[in-house]
Amino acid sequence: MVKEVLLMADNNMTTVDGMRAVELYYRVIRNISAGSCAFYQSQTRLNTPGLGTLMPENFRDVSEITQQCINLFELELVQAIEGVNKFNERELNFGWVSVYMPAKFLRDISAERRLLEVCDRFQTATTSICFALSEKLFEETEPIVSENITKLRRRGFHFMMTDFGSISSPIMKLSEFEVDYVMFSPEVTRYIGRDERSDSAVKSLIDFVSGLGAEPIGDGVSNIKQAETLFEFECNYCAGELAGKYMAERYVRRKADE
Repeated sequence: MVKEVLLMADNNMTTVDGMRAVELYYRVIRNISAGSCAFYQSQTRLNTPGLGTLMPENFRDVSEITQQCINLFELELVQAIEGVNKFNERELNFGWVSVYMPAKFLRDISAERRLLEVCDRFQTATTSICFALSEKLFEETEPIVSENITKLRRRGFHFMMTDFGSISSPIMKLSEFEVDYVMFSPEVTRYIGRDERSDSAVKSLIDFVSGLGAEPIGDGVSNIKQAETLFEFECNYCAGELAGKYMAERYVRRKADE
C-alpha cells in the first residue's frame, strides 16, 4: 500500500481530497542563549486517499528502495523553497529551512545544476536551504557523494546530519563527509543528567562534532536544564518540546519566534 501511495509523486499527483499529497510541517531550532529562532526544520507528511496521513517512518525506507525517493525529494524541495519565501514575506527571522535529501540524490553528477536551477526559478537564495541527511549517507561509498556535498556547500547550501549518536549510528563515518550541522539523536539528550559519566559522554560527542568543523544541535530537549547543560557543553542550538512542535506552514508566524 505504501508503494502505491508513493506513485503519487511519480504521477505528479499533488492533491488528495483538497489537501496537498506531500505536505511539509516545520519546527523551530532555537538559539539556546538568545531563546530566539535560528532555523526551521521541516518534516514531510503524506496525505493519502486510504491510509490517512503517513509520517516519515512509514514511507522513507520504502521510497528509498527505488527512484521514488528522488521524485518525492523534488516535490519536498519546491515546497520548502515556497516556505522560505513565505517566511521572508512574514518577516520572520531565520537562517535556513531544512528539507530531507535522500543520499541517493548525491550520486547524480548533475545534482549541483539541478538544485541551482530550482533556486533560480523561485528566486531563492541557496543560503536559505539546508539539506537534512539521514545515517543512510554513511552507506554511500562513491566519491561523487562527498564531492557533491562540497560543491553544493560552496554554492551556499547547508547540510545537516540528523539523528547522530543513536545506537545504530556509525560515529566515525561522519569524518568522511563535510556537513555544516549535526543534529544529535534524542537518545543523546536523554543521557544528560544521569550521572557524571553520562554527561562526560555527551560532552565528548559534542566536542567530536565541533572538532570536525560542524555546529552541534541538541534534539529531544524538553526542559531548561537540558538546554542549559548543552549550552555549557558548547552546543548552541536545540530542538524538541522546549523549542516548539511541528506545525503546518500557515501557522508559522512571528509568535513562533518569541
